[in-house]
Amino acid sequence: MAVSYMDFTSPNVQFWYDVNTNTTFKKDNRNFINTLSIAQLNTLGNVSLLDIYLSRSNVVEPHIHQNATELVYCISGSAVVSIINPFTKKLLNFPIEPGQVANVPQGWPHYEIATVDNTHLLAIFDAPVPEFIGYSDMLRLTPPGVLAHTYCLNEQMVKETLAPITDTTVIGPPANCQPQQIQREPEAQPPYAPYPNEPQGYGPHGPFGPQFYPQQQQQYPQPFSYLQQPNPPYFF
Repeated sequence: MAVSYMDFTSPNVQFWYDVNTNTTFKKDNRNFINTLSIAQLNTLGNVSLLDIYLSRSNVVEPHIHQNATELVYCISGSAVVSIINPFTKKLLNFPIEPGQVANVPQGWPHYEIATVDNTHLLAIFDAPVPEFIGYSDMLRLTPPGVLAHTYCLNEQMVKETLAPITDTTVIGPPANCQPQQIQREPEAQPPYAPYPNEPQGYGPHGPFGPQFYPQQQQQYPQPFSYLQQPNPPYFF
Protein backbone atom coordinates (compact mmCIF):
# COMPACT_ATOMS: atom_id res chain seq x y z
CA MET A 1 0.00 0.00 0.00
CA ALA A 2 1.32 3.43 -0.90
CA VAL A 3 2.16 5.98 1.77
CA SER A 4 -0.81 8.35 1.52
CA TYR A 5 0.67 10.94 3.85
CA MET A 6 4.01 11.23 2.01
CA ASP A 7 4.88 14.59 0.47
CA PHE A 8 6.59 13.45 -2.70
CA THR A 9 7.78 17.00 -3.42
CA SER A 10 9.83 17.11 -0.22
CA PRO A 11 13.65 17.16 -0.56
CA ASN A 12 13.70 14.40 2.09
CA VAL A 13 11.80 11.87 -0.02
CA GLN A 14 13.81 8.67 -0.55
CA PHE A 15 13.65 6.33 -3.56
CA TRP A 16 16.97 4.46 -3.32
CA TYR A 17 18.92 2.66 -0.62
CA ASP A 18 21.88 0.26 -0.40
CA VAL A 19 20.70 -2.62 1.82
CA ASN A 20 24.31 -3.82 2.24
CA THR A 21 24.98 -0.84 4.48
CA ASN A 22 22.40 -1.85 7.11
CA THR A 23 23.57 -5.12 8.66
CA THR A 24 21.33 -5.60 11.68
CA PHE A 25 22.76 -8.92 12.85
CA LYS A 26 26.12 -10.56 12.14
CA LYS A 27 27.34 -13.88 13.50
CA ASP A 28 30.34 -14.00 11.14
CA ASN A 29 31.24 -13.16 7.54
CA ARG A 30 29.06 -15.98 6.19
CA ASN A 31 26.05 -15.61 8.48
CA PHE A 32 24.40 -12.23 8.75
CA ILE A 33 21.20 -10.31 8.03
CA ASN A 34 20.72 -6.97 6.29
CA THR A 35 17.44 -5.09 6.81
CA LEU A 36 15.36 -2.69 4.78
CA SER A 37 12.37 -1.00 6.39
CA ILE A 38 10.64 2.35 6.30
CA ALA A 39 13.34 3.58 8.67
CA GLN A 40 15.84 3.34 5.81
CA LEU A 41 13.57 4.13 2.83
CA ASN A 42 10.65 6.38 3.70
CA THR A 43 8.61 5.68 0.54
CA LEU A 44 8.27 1.95 1.18
CA GLY A 45 4.74 1.83 2.52
CA ASN A 46 3.68 -1.51 3.98
CA VAL A 47 6.61 -3.57 2.79
CA SER A 48 10.03 -4.43 4.20
CA LEU A 49 12.64 -7.15 3.80
CA LEU A 50 15.45 -9.09 5.41
CA ASP A 51 18.45 -10.03 3.25
CA ILE A 52 19.69 -13.26 4.85
CA TYR A 53 23.03 -15.02 4.27
CA LEU A 54 23.65 -18.44 5.82
CA SER A 55 26.26 -21.19 5.69
CA ARG A 56 25.39 -24.86 5.95
CA SER A 57 23.55 -25.95 9.14
CA ASN A 58 23.04 -22.39 10.39
CA VAL A 59 19.53 -21.53 11.52
CA VAL A 60 17.46 -18.39 11.72
CA GLU A 61 16.23 -19.28 15.18
CA PRO A 62 12.62 -20.32 15.85
CA HIS A 63 10.62 -17.10 16.04
CA ILE A 64 7.41 -15.31 15.12
CA HIS A 65 6.62 -12.06 13.32
CA GLN A 66 3.68 -10.72 15.27
CA ASN A 67 2.88 -7.96 12.79
CA ALA A 68 3.48 -9.44 9.34
CA THR A 69 3.25 -12.36 6.94
CA GLU A 70 6.65 -13.45 5.60
CA LEU A 71 7.42 -14.66 2.08
CA VAL A 72 10.81 -16.42 1.95
CA TYR A 73 12.45 -16.45 -1.50
CA CYS A 74 15.60 -18.48 -2.17
CA ILE A 75 18.14 -16.59 -4.28
CA SER A 76 20.99 -19.11 -4.06
CA GLY A 77 21.91 -22.26 -2.15
CA SER A 78 19.11 -24.16 -0.47
CA ALA A 79 17.24 -24.09 2.81
CA VAL A 80 14.32 -25.60 4.63
CA VAL A 81 11.58 -23.32 5.94
CA SER A 82 9.84 -25.05 8.86
CA ILE A 83 6.48 -23.78 10.06
CA ILE A 84 4.32 -24.82 13.01
CA ASN A 85 0.67 -24.69 12.01
CA PRO A 86 -1.09 -23.51 15.18
CA PHE A 87 -4.44 -24.85 13.96
CA THR A 88 -3.41 -28.40 13.04
CA LYS A 89 -0.57 -28.58 15.62
CA LYS A 90 1.75 -29.95 12.94
CA LEU A 91 5.30 -29.08 11.89
CA LEU A 92 5.52 -28.38 8.14
CA ASN A 93 8.88 -28.52 6.33
CA PHE A 94 9.37 -26.84 2.94
CA PRO A 95 12.74 -27.28 1.19
CA ILE A 96 13.41 -24.37 -1.16
CA GLU A 97 16.01 -23.83 -3.88
CA PRO A 98 16.69 -20.83 -6.16
CA GLY A 99 13.43 -19.44 -7.54
CA GLN A 100 11.25 -21.19 -4.95
CA VAL A 101 9.33 -19.61 -2.08
CA ALA A 102 7.66 -20.54 1.19
CA ASN A 103 4.98 -18.42 2.84
CA VAL A 104 4.65 -17.99 6.63
CA PRO A 105 1.35 -16.51 7.85
CA GLN A 106 1.45 -13.69 10.38
CA GLY A 107 2.25 -14.83 13.91
CA TRP A 108 3.06 -18.46 13.02
CA PRO A 109 6.17 -19.99 14.67
CA HIS A 110 8.85 -20.87 12.12
CA TYR A 111 12.58 -21.14 11.42
CA GLU A 112 14.91 -21.47 8.42
CA ILE A 113 17.95 -23.74 8.19
CA ALA A 114 20.53 -23.66 5.39
CA THR A 115 21.31 -27.08 3.93
CA VAL A 116 24.33 -25.93 1.87
CA ASP A 117 26.96 -23.20 2.15
CA ASN A 118 26.46 -19.80 0.51
CA THR A 119 22.70 -19.81 0.96
CA HIS A 120 21.04 -16.46 0.26
CA LEU A 121 17.42 -15.86 1.23
CA LEU A 122 15.18 -12.84 0.83
CA ALA A 123 12.38 -12.49 3.38
CA ILE A 124 9.65 -10.04 2.33
CA PHE A 125 7.06 -8.67 4.78
CA ASP A 126 3.74 -6.87 4.42
CA ALA A 127 4.62 -4.35 7.13
CA PRO A 128 6.81 -1.22 7.13
CA VAL A 129 9.01 -2.69 9.89
CA PRO A 130 9.16 -6.47 10.53
CA GLU A 131 8.78 -7.21 14.22
CA PHE A 132 10.53 -10.28 15.65
CA ILE A 133 10.12 -12.40 18.76
CA GLY A 134 12.78 -15.11 19.07
CA TYR A 135 12.40 -18.24 21.13
CA SER A 136 15.75 -17.39 22.74
CA ASP A 137 14.14 -14.38 24.40
CA MET A 138 11.14 -16.37 25.59
CA LEU A 139 13.41 -19.04 27.07
CA ARG A 140 15.93 -16.73 28.73
CA LEU A 141 13.41 -14.21 30.10
CA THR A 142 10.88 -16.69 31.49
CA PRO A 143 11.94 -17.63 35.06
CA PRO A 144 13.20 -21.24 35.18
CA GLY A 145 10.90 -21.88 38.11
CA VAL A 146 7.88 -20.99 36.01
CA LEU A 147 8.97 -23.31 33.21
CA ALA A 148 9.72 -26.11 35.66
CA HIS A 149 6.39 -25.73 37.48
CA THR A 150 4.32 -25.35 34.30
CA TYR A 151 5.77 -28.34 32.46
CA CYS A 152 6.66 -30.53 35.48
CA LEU A 153 10.42 -30.25 34.95
CA ASN A 154 13.44 -30.27 37.24
CA GLU A 155 14.11 -26.61 38.00
CA GLN A 156 17.87 -27.02 38.46
CA MET A 157 18.15 -28.84 35.14
CA VAL A 158 16.13 -26.11 33.44
CA LYS A 159 18.47 -23.46 34.89
CA GLU A 160 21.58 -25.31 33.76
CA THR A 161 20.19 -26.05 30.31
CA LEU A 162 19.11 -22.47 29.58
CA ALA A 163 22.02 -20.68 31.28
CA PRO A 164 24.06 -20.32 28.04
CA ILE A 165 21.23 -18.33 26.43
CA THR A 166 22.15 -14.81 27.53
CA ASP A 167 20.99 -12.78 24.52
CA THR A 168 18.77 -12.96 21.43
CA THR A 169 20.30 -15.69 19.25
CA VAL A 170 18.87 -14.69 15.80
CA ILE A 171 21.27 -17.02 13.90
CA GLY A 172 22.25 -20.20 15.65
CA PRO A 173 24.16 -21.99 16.86
CA PRO A 174 26.00 -19.10 18.53
CA ALA A 175 29.57 -18.50 17.44
CA ASN A 176 30.85 -19.67 20.84
CA CYS A 177 28.71 -22.81 20.89
CA GLN A 178 30.18 -25.69 22.88
CA PRO A 179 27.33 -28.17 23.40
CA GLN A 180 27.56 -30.40 26.44
CA GLN A 181 28.09 -34.07 25.67
CA ILE A 182 25.52 -36.41 27.14
CA GLN A 183 27.05 -39.26 29.13
CA ARG A 184 25.10 -42.45 28.56
CA GLU A 185 25.40 -45.74 30.40
CA PRO A 186 26.49 -48.63 28.14
CA GLU A 187 23.71 -51.03 27.31
CA ALA A 188 23.84 -54.47 28.87
CA GLN A 189 24.99 -57.11 26.41
CA PRO A 190 23.41 -60.57 26.26
CA PRO A 191 25.61 -63.53 27.27
CA TYR A 192 27.91 -64.81 24.57
CA ALA A 193 26.40 -67.68 22.59
CA PRO A 194 28.78 -69.61 20.29
CA TYR A 195 27.67 -70.54 16.81
CA PRO A 196 26.79 -74.20 16.22
CA ASN A 197 29.83 -76.36 15.45
CA GLU A 198 32.13 -73.52 16.52
CA PRO A 199 35.82 -74.54 16.40
CA GLN A 200 37.46 -75.39 19.70
CA GLY A 201 38.82 -72.39 21.55
CA TYR A 202 36.13 -70.00 20.34
CA GLY A 203 33.60 -70.86 23.04
CA PRO A 204 32.73 -68.61 25.98
CA HIS A 205 35.73 -69.80 28.02
CA GLY A 206 38.26 -70.41 25.23
CA PRO A 207 41.29 -68.25 24.43
CA PHE A 208 39.44 -66.85 21.42
CA GLY A 209 36.21 -66.29 23.26
CA PRO A 210 34.07 -63.18 23.79
CA GLN A 211 37.08 -60.86 23.93
CA PHE A 212 37.38 -61.37 20.18
CA TYR A 213 33.81 -60.13 19.73
CA PRO A 214 34.08 -56.55 21.01
CA GLN A 215 30.92 -54.73 21.89
CA GLN A 216 29.90 -52.11 19.37
CA GLN A 217 29.88 -48.60 20.76
CA GLN A 218 26.63 -46.79 20.13
CA GLN A 219 27.24 -43.58 18.19
CA TYR A 220 25.05 -40.67 19.23
CA PRO A 221 24.67 -37.89 16.68
CA GLN A 222 26.19 -34.48 17.34
CA PRO A 223 24.23 -31.31 16.64
CA PHE A 224 23.38 -30.92 12.96
CA SER A 225 25.04 -34.21 12.03
CA TYR A 226 21.81 -35.25 10.34
CA LEU A 227 22.70 -32.86 7.53
CA GLN A 228 25.28 -35.38 6.34
CA GLN A 229 22.45 -37.63 5.25
CA PRO A 230 21.36 -37.40 1.58
CA ASN A 231 17.71 -36.92 2.53
CA PRO A 232 17.78 -35.32 5.98
CA PRO A 233 14.80 -34.94 8.28
CA TYR A 234 14.16 -31.26 8.89
CA PHE A 235 13.81 -31.09 12.62
CA PHE A 236 16.08 -30.79 15.63
